[in-house]
Amino acid sequence: MASTRFDFETKSGDQLAALLEEPDGEIKACALFAHCFTCSKDILAARVIARTLAATGIGVLRFDFTGLGHSQGEFANTNFSSNIADLISAANALASRIAPPTLLIGHSLGGAAIIAAARHLPSVRALATIGAPADPEHVVHNLGPAICEIEDKGEAEVTLAGRPFRVQKQFLDDVREHNLDTDIANLKRALLVMHAPTDQTVGIENAAHIFSLAKHPKSFISLDKADHLLSDAGEARYAANVIAAWVSRYL
Repeated sequence: MASTRFDFETKSGDQLAALLEEPDGEIKACALFAHCFTCSKDILAARVIARTLAATGIGVLRFDFTGLGHSQGEFANTNFSSNIADLISAANALASRIAPPTLLIGHSLGGAAIIAAARHLPSVRALATIGAPADPEHVVHNLGPAICEIEDKGEAEVTLAGRPFRVQKQFLDDVREHNLDTDIANLKRALLVMHAPTDQTVGIENAAHIFSLAKHPKSFISLDKADHLLSDAGEARYAANVIAAWVSRYL
């Protein structure tokens, strides 16, 4: 399999860093992978899932959202809306390179983002979420005591996963404005909800909410031995193999 550096430009002019995982033989379909909040395309789960899917014939584009990883832009200026815009730009770039994406895969907040972005991407036939929150505002609890400072001063520096990030009030306002209930109910695509029952970051009740609102065809898979980040390669590989088997009937 070939892993190719593939950068693309957003509407705002920022260059986003991406990797395209291509099968050795015929490409049966193309997928986009959206990583978790403040993560990157290089997190273990993203790498393993993309490469495992590529081995089944699905080309996968994984990229760093604006201001993260090797992508340009300031994280402080981003929000949930900009994540959706980044996904649309990624889909357009993938379409110009190979073919439009027919599968979206989203991890944690990336799962919420693909649900919101799907209505803008008519080529998409199926979505798979992994540990996704039912409401983008769920991510705010990661900011802890800094929330008050952000509300009072307009911004604050917070430490997330051991790294400093500057978060502005516009980020809080943006996630609070988004409600995924309508997007979930009107998805009109096949949906696979994957979640660990013991997820300590995004509770299993989020999966139940998403699944209850979604219409068929929909499926749920319990990742009963996994943590939120799918930090075990075996668990990430299992998730990828399930996605590949499930999505084959829709692609």
